[in-house]
Amino acid sequence: MSQVTTPKFPSVKQSLHTELKKRVQQYFDERGIPATGTPKLFTKAIIMVIAFVLVYLHLLLLTPVWYLAVMECIILGGLVAAIGFNVMHDGSHGSFSTNKWVNRIAASSISMLGANHFMWNMKHNMIHHSFTNVDGVDDDIEVGILMRMAPTQKHYKVHKFQHVYFWILYMLLYVFWIFFADYKKYFSRKIGSVPLKKMSWNDHVEFWSVKVYHAIVFIVLPIATVGWLYWMIGFIIMSFFAGFVLSIVFQLAHTVEHTEFPIADIDTNKLPDEFAAHQIKTTANFATRNKLVSWLVGGLNFQIEHHLFPKISHVHYPAISEIVRNVCREYQLQYIEYPTMRKAVVAHVRFLRQMGRP
Repeated sequence: MSQVTTPKFPSVKQSLHTELKKRVQQYFDERGIPATGTPKLFTKAIIMVIAFVLVYLHLLLLTPVWYLAVMECIILGGLVAAIGFNVMHDGSHGSFSTNKWVNRIAASSISMLGANHFMWNMKHNMIHHSFTNVDGVDDDIEVGILMRMAPTQKHYKVHKFQHVYFWILYMLLYVFWIFFADYKKYFSRKIGSVPLKKMSWNDHVEFWSVKVYHAIVFIVLPIATVGWLYWMIGFIIMSFFAGFVLSIVFQLAHTVEHTEFPIADIDTNKLPDEFAAHQIKTTANFATRNKLVSWLVGGLNFQIEHHLFPKISHVHYPAISEIVRNVCREYQLQYIEYPTMRKAVVAHVRFLRQMGRP
């Protein structure tokens, strides 16, 4: 990342980030608990992975009747997203466990889904978490010519209808990610405008091993077992459902009403706010009182807390959210939150409609 001129955060004497870290650390110190995952998280991870394997094997080996097969393909797509949210995501940030090898195993679950951890780590951990909603740097808001996800992006006439057709594009995310985006990053050696860091021999081997594994498990074996047509129908159902769930959960975090899209100063190349304030202004929470939503999306409805403390497991977000709220009030910062997922989706649709205007 040092090869490209990325924006800088301004230095401040009384750092909001320092104050937040002090208070949150005090919470863990007083209770004598680690900031990583709990046995409940480990149990959930095991259940999800086993469920994924069992549903896959049932579809492949027992070939159930069509309506049950459709249902199981939807479940499989949901499990793809759920494992990504609950297992891979925490593992990738090193917050799943106190044991680095357990974190590595959890992070590697992305390979089980056909994606590459090296690419994810750079795109998500290094770029998105550093330069959230910064157009031209944050690859998460670079969706392509059919979607305008920031006020500074070029407007096209087709964007007038993006709030209508977005759900179709979101369904394509998983297929796009697995079969195009990873390869584009690999061969272009870039993620957006940021050069890809040098890949080791092991990184190259892992990249191609995962792609071969995915092709065998999700394409070759199913076609050999159930035939081309049934595989195609099932793969589309699974992939489209997974893609939509993954897309909508991550988009509700940053591309809704009230979130900001900071621009660096032309002369100094500095962003207007320090790191913590930047994360708070560019991020939104949703449905934080809904325990089922929190359980399914791995705490990614607490995105403000996650962006401030990515190395803290999502199981602790409900508790530390009160600390973050209080600090936001003291610093007169808006804590953007939507009480339900439905209201967050509405806010996202309104945002897309707004971005669709010239």
